[in-house]
Amino acid sequence: MSEPDLFSLVQAEPGSAAPAKRAAWLRAELNRHNHAYYVLDQPTIPDAEYDALFRELQVLEQDHPELASADSPTRRVGAPPLPQFETVTHAVPMLSINNGFSDEDIIAFDRRVRDGLKTTDEVEYAAELKFDGLAINLRYEDGLLVRAATRGDGATGEDVTTNIRTVRSIPLRLLTDNPPRVIDVRGEVLMFKADFARLNARQREAGQREFVNPRNAAAGSLRQLDSRITSQRSLRFFAYGIGFLEGAEMPPTHAALLDWYAQLGVPVCSERAVLTGAQGLLAFYRDIGQRRPGLPYDIDGVVYKVNRLEEQQKLGFVSRAPRFALAHKFPAEEATTVVQDIVVQVGRTGAITPVARLAPVFVGGVTVTNATLHNEDEVRRKDIRIGDTVIVRRAGDVIPEVVAHVPERRPADAREFQMPVNCPVCGSPIVRLEDEAVARCSGGWIKCGAQRKGGLLHFVSRRAMDVEGLGDQLVEQLVDKHVITTAADLYKLGLSALVELERMAQKSAQNVLDALEKSKSTTLARFIYALGIRHVGESTAKELARHFGRLDEVIQASEERLLEVADIGPVVARSVRSFFADPLNIELVEQLRAAGVHWPEGESHAAVPKPLQGKVFVLTGTLPTLTRDEAAALIEAAGGKVSGSVSKKTSYVVAGEEAGSKLAKAQELGVTVLDEDGLNQLLGEE
Repeated sequence: MSEPDLFSLVQAEPGSAAPAKRAAWLRAELNRHNHAYYVLDQPTIPDAEYDALFRELQVLEQDHPELASADSPTRRVGAPPLPQFETVTHAVPMLSINNGFSDEDIIAFDRRVRDGLKTTDEVEYAAELKFDGLAINLRYEDGLLVRAATRGDGATGEDVTTNIRTVRSIPLRLLTDNPPRVIDVRGEVLMFKADFARLNARQREAGQREFVNPRNAAAGSLRQLDSRITSQRSLRFFAYGIGFLEGAEMPPTHAALLDWYAQLGVPVCSERAVLTGAQGLLAFYRDIGQRRPGLPYDIDGVVYKVNRLEEQQKLGFVSRAPRFALAHKFPAEEATTVVQDIVVQVGRTGAITPVARLAPVFVGGVTVTNATLHNEDEVRRKDIRIGDTVIVRRAGDVIPEVVAHVPERRPADAREFQMPVNCPVCGSPIVRLEDEAVARCSGGWIKCGAQRKGGLLHFVSRRAMDVEGLGDQLVEQLVDKHVITTAADLYKLGLSALVELERMAQKSAQNVLDALEKSKSTTLARFIYALGIRHVGESTAKELARHFGRLDEVIQASEERLLEVADIGPVVARSVRSFFADPLNIELVEQLRAAGVHWPEGESHAAVPKPLQGKVFVLTGTLPTLTRDEAAALIEAAGGKVSGSVSKKTSYVVAGEEAGSKLAKAQELGVTVLDEDGLNQLLGEE
């Protein structure tokens, strides 16, 4: 039977093929995907789909021992090295570790460990992150880096020493006067999210293929035959294990090993902990899961290892993996599904966004039926067609997106997407300016109901006018029934108009009116942001308010004066000037003022310097009495700026309870750390 016929058979009826035939097909598929992932650096399926195939083959071989073969993917690690690189034989094999996916898997792992150690006491574990990168062995002799090799097939890997030397975080000499005679440091080469975004931007500008994900980019960069290319790719390294050691005493625990590495100048991740028992492991997993979206790098799980090395030796290995370690993987952030249709949505600025309608797929902890395709150019570049099998990614609260299509699964009748020429909501022409990637409805908020709804929802949102109770459904009814046309109409609403709407009782209607009344007292920054000026986000609105102090000053400012504002460039300056040059927008502002919307106005920031001017703050953790928004408002009122990430430019980090990686970064960079009392004292002194 040919592979496509067999694929169709087993997809339709997984249990219908004979076990031997199913196992043979699984081995062939896994080997093919291994080759694409490890050798070609071109993954064809998401990790979750690969894991499912791998687990199925494991079960088959366990249930039918006669099917086990020496060349099975379950008996090996990784893939053969590339022929272009010289091979390196690892002194100690680089094995993989088994995966767990549920709380029950972790409890069972802990039970197996205790059984293996013949103890009823809670076992001490080292817990760390499972990076999504490329495993590397670094060999140091007398403190000097002499060789670097990929995992390869676990026994032999590829010699990538020349390229590894371009990774600046990896020391060429260990920071010690008494280094081991030989040490194999094991860890992961990876690419941070920000570096990945910059790399793909350069790839786009050069008209070259973009990388699917940071892991793919790191692997492709490290395996360049020209190390000059590797040196431009901003790779990082974190150590997490050890291979061969000679001329030094092995640390007693895994945690002590990583501490030793840090003393030697070898990078180790600060997101690690020593815990006891299964419940300690699960608590670590949940904590990291919550903070995962904010980490600067991709991870696909956490790793647990018995902490004491003598206990690791006692537990030993089974087949391809150690008994003393387990990877606890997060729910898949990528999955495959089929594009059933491609439609367009109209945003509040008129942006036309192609959206893929998908066969429902569970990814990132939710069932996804729609995913963004961003713009027409992205659809063309990724060559996404109706009927394609695609890889969908969802990370944290990020809108699901289509990453790529799977070429081998494209049906003969797949149809290309055609951008409509007219807006599907109002019928106005869709236009695209030469210097923009996004096509837009030309109708504006007066003609286009979609833009009107989007603009109103933005106006009442929490970080804008903060009108509680005015959600999507209520705004849609108000617009569709022609009760309101502009934001100013919201403040003309009466109780009788609201109670006539669906699911709107008198008490709910009164709550909305109370919220509207409360929202009239706001700040200049919030009001500017609420207007929905294109390219003006929350941060830019704050800079405009801080610089000019008065709305009339902003309205009258020329492009030249706007360019004097911090972080504002020609595009934003043009957009602000264009917005206030439109008589309809000026009329809206005047109507809102007449309705009673007001804010304190004062001298401009440019004329009267604020006491915290030039100071950059980062907030992390939970403060005792202040919310983050309240703390940020106090800092900004004093002229300071609040940033979302810690860098050398950060003046202070304000840390509360459960402060995470930002606090660690601040301590690493020597940034001053304040608690809430310290912040209040600083504000009082200033």
